[in-house]
Amino acid sequence: MKPSSVRYLASTLFVSGLAMAVMPIAAPAQEDWLVRGRLIHVAPNDSSGAVTTLPGSGVAVGADSTLELDFTYMLNPNLGLELILATTKHDLNGKGTIAGLGKIGETGVLPPTLTLQYHFAPRAAVRPYAGVGMNYTLFYSNKSSAALNAALGGPTSVDLSNSWGPALQAGLDVDLTKDWFLNFDAKYIWIDTKATLTTGGTTRTVNVDINPWVFGVGVGRRF
Repeated sequence: MKPSSVRYLASTLFVSGLAMAVMPIAAPAQEDWLVRGRLIHVAPNDSSGAVTTLPGSGVAVGADSTLELDFTYMLNPNLGLELILATTKHDLNGKGTIAGLGKIGETGVLPPTLTLQYHFAPRAAVRPYAGVGMNYTLFYSNKSSAALNAALGGPTSVDLSNSWGPALQAGLDVDLTKDWFLNFDAKYIWIDTKATLTTGGTTRTVNVDINPWVFGVGVGRRF
């Protein structure tokens, strides 16, 4: 299946599932909220085109780890809406004909993601779930490196366009006590951006697909 088809399918599943979830709900959940804190590792499955005017070049996105906070509201015992809050910093590295430059820049990433989850065994001590959702990624604090500035002939500003894309999720909650539990979580998020590099009067662009895997482990509490 083509990546564009997978993205369309994930988006359609999220919208369809959300529409069903907000219909009248007969059975309330025992606990309305699940709050988790996770240590996450963001591992880009990246690819890029060439930087304009630099044939054979490309851009790679480095990995990062950070802390994440997420909130899940249980619509009923099986369906929940989860919002994740975290931010990461990523090195941008040269590929192909500009690989010798090493690090060419860096960016901050703020990627709030909303998923609609199905909890398969909400009353069990071990509770697997799966989710589908949407992500909005905001890029900030974009900087070029000294190596890139030297290669392009002067100070270079970097602008990365923000991104909308679907997300897929799978996870597992494991009881520690009545209210506290361990959590293991994995997500795949479609993120793409267009980077614009401006050096004096010269503008160059490159399209980058980041598409990270996000692996998390943490602890949560029911409320």
